[in-house]
Amino acid sequence: MAKKYYVVWKGRETGIFTTWAKCQSLVDGFAGAKFKSFPTLEEAELAFGKKSQLKEPKLRSNTSKYSKPKPQPLSQTQIDAMPYDIKIFTDGACEPNPGEAGTGLAVYENNQLSALWYGLYQPVGTNNTAELHGLNQALRIAKEVLASGKSVGIFCDSKYSIDCITKWAMSWQKKGWTKSDGEIKNLDIIKPTYELYQGIAAQISIHHVNGHVGIEGNELADRMSIVAIDSKDKDLVQFQETHNISEILALRTG
Repeated sequence: MAKKYYVVWKGRETGIFTTWAKCQSLVDGFAGAKFKSFPTLEEAELAFGKKSQLKEPKLRSNTSKYSKPKPQPLSQTQIDAMPYDIKIFTDGACEPNPGEAGTGLAVYENNQLSALWYGLYQPVGTNNTAELHGLNQALRIAKEVLASGKSVGIFCDSKYSIDCITKWAMSWQKKGWTKSDGEIKNLDIIKPTYELYQGIAAQISIHHVNGHVGIEGNELADRMSIVAIDSKDKDLVQFQETHNISEILALRTG
């Protein structure tokens, strides 16, 4: 029988477990229990949103070095299975790069699209500044969602933006917002975004998703970033032209 990994999001204990017996003991009779099995540890960790303490045996390659499989990117199915009340997808675009930049967001409630946003137009920006602005706005929305008692997850296709806020900013701040190997670019966006993140970091997860692989929320956020460039709106504006997802996806891509 193939080995499975069980993610428990809501139960007597949460985490990733290797036996159904353990999972069952945590969810049976627990009101509102949420759990799901996955064929690999990497998929389970992606779905849970955190690394587990489980350790897989490493395989020795022909070169006698240990190899570590790359984590698989999140799929639409895995994202849909995550038990967040609100899911926020964010994206940025720039034409050319550097050039005109804009940001888009797609917000889902209970896996149903609830709002699309576009704007934060920059006459001279970069793809990174557009992506950072998107993550900043996603955190602002997340803060409001958390205050209402709902859970929230953020999905971003910019590894640079995620790493800036969740990894590198802590070290940069401790060093007086400097680094040894040169200038830290985009600090005007990174500083306030990191401050937002610090206030709610324990209550949210920020997930990386691959762009242009058919994940609906990411695709919609992408289209909104282009709407932002075309409209040149410097404010964040709710998209009202149509609620037909197919029509929106037919817009030009970033």
